[in-house]
Amino acid sequence: MEAYCVKCKAKVEVKDAKEVTMKNGRPAISGVCSSCGTKVFKIKSKEDK
Repeated sequence: MEAYCVKCKAKVEVKDAKEVTMKNGRPAISGVCSSCGTKVFKIKSKEDK
């Protein structure tokens, strides 16, 4: 899974990715940037459950 890292300013591979559900019920991916170690977050579409 890829997500955008704000620190690296690029799409990076997510390390330790976990599927989470936001308060509004939408699915998302939470993890760590494989390059710099910053937290990254990607909101998935409702169909990607």
